[in-house]
Amino acid sequence: MKSPPHTLRLLTANIQAGSSTRRYSDYLTRSWSHALPAGSKRSSLDAIARLASGRDIVGLQEADPGSLRSGFTNQTHYLAQRAGFNYWSHQPNRRMGGVASSANGLLSKLEPVEVQDHALPGRIGGRGVLLARFGDGREGLAVAVAHLSLGVGSRLSQLDFIADLLSSYPNAVLMGDFNCMAERPEMQVLYRKTRLQPPGCLVPTFPSWRPERAIDHILISDTLRTVDTAAVAAAHSDHLALAMQVEVPRNSLR
Repeated sequence: MKSPPHTLRLLTANIQAGSSTRRYSDYLTRSWSHALPAGSKRSSLDAIARLASGRDIVGLQEADPGSLRSGFTNQTHYLAQRAGFNYWSHQPNRRMGGVASSANGLLSKLEPVEVQDHALPGRIGGRGVLLARFGDGREGLAVAVAHLSLGVGSRLSQLDFIADLLSSYPNAVLMGDFNCMAERPEMQVLYRKTRLQPPGCLVPTFPSWRPERAIDHILISDTLRTVDTAAVAAAHSDHLALAMQVEVPRNSLR
C-alpha cells in the first residue's frame, strides 16, 4: 500500500535585513537604515520569527550575517533561535566594508543530510544559491534558496547554473527572490532542464505596500503537489513573503 504524502509548510522571504520600507520614497529618505543599526530592526525580526515559526522550511534573502547595520547580529541564527528551528544555514554573499552585508539563509525543522553553498555567475559578483538535501539517495528532497540579479543576462546565466544543479533531483523545490516574473524567457531554462514547473497561480509580492509584481517564487517539481499559496507580510520589508503548503512523497524525507 502506497504511503500518503507528507505536507510541508514552506516560506520564502526577502527580509531586507529587518529594515522598513513602506513607500518608494523610503528608499531615499530611509537609506540610512541600510547602513546603520538604528531603527526597529529587532522588532521586525521578531515579527518575522513569529511568521516563520509555523513553517517547516524557510528560505531567507537579504538576511544580514553580522555587520554594523544589524548590530553585528547574524539574523539567520537569530531567527532560528526565536522561531524554534533546530537547523539553520546561511550563505554570506555581499559585503560592503563591514558596514552592511547580505546573505541567503535556510531555516529547517527537518534535519538535512547535506547543505551546499554555491556562488552564482553574473556580471557583478555577490549572488549565491543554498542547496539542502533531505532524505537518502536520488529520491530525496532537494530545497534550494536563491536571490537572483536584476540584469537579464546575469539572471539567465544564474538560472542555467541552478538548472544544472537541480537537474538530477526528481523531487525539488526552488524558492527565493527571482527579480522577475515566472513566465519570463530566461526562466524557461529551468523548465526545460529540470522537473520544476511554472507556478499554478501568480501571487504578487512586490512592492509590499501595493503588490503588483510576482517576483518571489516557490517552484516545485512535477512529483510534488501544491495545496495552497499565499502572500503574507514580512514585517516592513519591501517584499511580501510567499507561503506554500506542498505535498511531498514520504520516502523523499527518509
